[in-house]
Amino acid sequence: MTPESDSKSENSLGLTKEQEDLEWTFELKSMSKPRSKRKELSTLLYDESEGDSHWDWEEEEEEEEEEENNSSFLKHRRARDSTVQSFMLYTPDEERAVVRKFDRRLVLFVAVLYMLSFLDRSNIGNARIAGLSRDLQLNSSQYEWLLTAFYLTYILFEWMTLLYRIIPPHIYIALCVASWGLIASLQSVANSFSSILVLRAVLGICEAAFGPGVPFYLSFFFKREELALRTGLFISAAPLATSFASSLAWVITKACDNGPIAAWRVLFLVEGFPSMVVAVLAWHHIPDSPETARYLSRREQKVASLRLRKERGTEGGTMEKTGLSLKEIISTLMDPKCYFTAMMFFSCNVAFSSMPVFLPTILAEMGYSNLAAQGLSAPPYLAAFLIVLLTAFLSDHYRSRSTFVIFHALLGTCGYLMIAVAGWREASIAWRYAGIFPASAGFFSAITIIITWTINNQDSDSKKGTGVAMLNLIGQLGPLVGTRLYPDSDGPYYVRGFSICAGFMFGVFVLSLGLRVVLSRENRKMEMSDTTVVDEDKEGLVGNGRRGRRQHEFTFML
Repeated sequence: MTPESDSKSENSLGLTKEQEDLEWTFELKSMSKPRSKRKELSTLLYDESEGDSHWDWEEEEEEEEEEENNSSFLKHRRARDSTVQSFMLYTPDEERAVVRKFDRRLVLFVAVLYMLSFLDRSNIGNARIAGLSRDLQLNSSQYEWLLTAFYLTYILFEWMTLLYRIIPPHIYIALCVASWGLIASLQSVANSFSSILVLRAVLGICEAAFGPGVPFYLSFFFKREELALRTGLFISAAPLATSFASSLAWVITKACDNGPIAAWRVLFLVEGFPSMVVAVLAWHHIPDSPETARYLSRREQKVASLRLRKERGTEGGTMEKTGLSLKEIISTLMDPKCYFTAMMFFSCNVAFSSMPVFLPTILAEMGYSNLAAQGLSAPPYLAAFLIVLLTAFLSDHYRSRSTFVIFHALLGTCGYLMIAVAGWREASIAWRYAGIFPASAGFFSAITIIITWTINNQDSDSKKGTGVAMLNLIGQLGPLVGTRLYPDSDGPYYVRGFSICAGFMFGVFVLSLGLRVVLSRENRKMEMSDTTVVDEDKEGLVGNGRRGRRQHEFTFML
């Protein structure tokens, strides 16, 4: 291989096509070795005199024997680090260390941001029974319009998800957080229906710019099979925020009873102002890419990039440095599979959007005092928080998405049916309250996996961004339905609203089964068209005459 031809075939990481093929050989061979030996297989030998890279397995075995007698291997590897043309792999321990740092420093921080976002979005339900409707003289229809205004602008500005690929994320996210914190705080000084209506609409714009794109942003740092748990950690901040908001509302309502400032005004201010403070931290803490994470060493930044090479370089898609691919955007918009997950998201959002903002009112009309209703709103969401994390972990562990969507869609269906039937039969309050637990756990968990599933089944950043934008553009129409399911005239049992939510959750079950069938067919087609016979003597990887899928092929996750 001449230097000229070598340079032409280099990819964005400076690796030649031959080096990429050799890496696959290395990884498959290293997997057959004992775990204690895998760490030692971490360097591609580079023959500078010949200008070509190659694996020397005999030399590698000699190095293994030498390592057993002394510790010169690490020094040898550091010496090779200085060679620009060396192709460095990474050990499992190095990869785990990088993932742990991203989990602690990035995922948890983003989850806190989303918790603040959801807190500022959904606390209007607590504010309503804390005196908002009384002080501003809001009727049931006007309260519904406050919810609708938020989601109208939220839907119209879903396209801003794509800005994660255009504006540096640390700037973009910090501005989003600061803007929604300011608007949420200004709700505390609203003195009429029209003023708070405008503020709710602007709040929808600010939050649309952030929340829907976060799973897409996390895909810059994690592999496909790692994404559900991280999305779960992020999404679980929503039930945690609702649980926290209910507890905080209980404290504020009790503390401000007969005080000089209305409890609902204090609630908006206390829950909105912290976002403006955290926005400053976001500017300095949020990395734009794995290579720019300040809390990683230079070696860890390199490992963080190398570990995602196959995610970025699968056949059919590559990771763009900046910008978007119009061809891939159009391809995603024409893909029917994109609309399966979007319709599932729509159905879940009918339930997702209505429960947090109406639950305090529903509990109050069940017979509980306003103070008790604030407190009883918390336990179902705390339970949902734990179930979301468990679901996300199991989904990544078994590398399955549809199984968990199906299960939680049925769980949510049963929960809503339980509440509806108990209300229809005018059963005791305990039955209706118990049904809230499976209902909230069902839709929160299903949403987590649906978002991850959408990203998993797109093979480039442009497609992922478009898929997430379509998911939210269609899916966020659900709240326009959900926020109008519980008019005061249906109280105190709200049988119609709960029955409709049960129907939509069952629709998620049907759609997830259908998508699983479609993706299974697509995978079988690719397996039949993209198989090849590999010569064992030549490759040493599979049995002689066996058919094996090409290693760089993208497959859909079921």
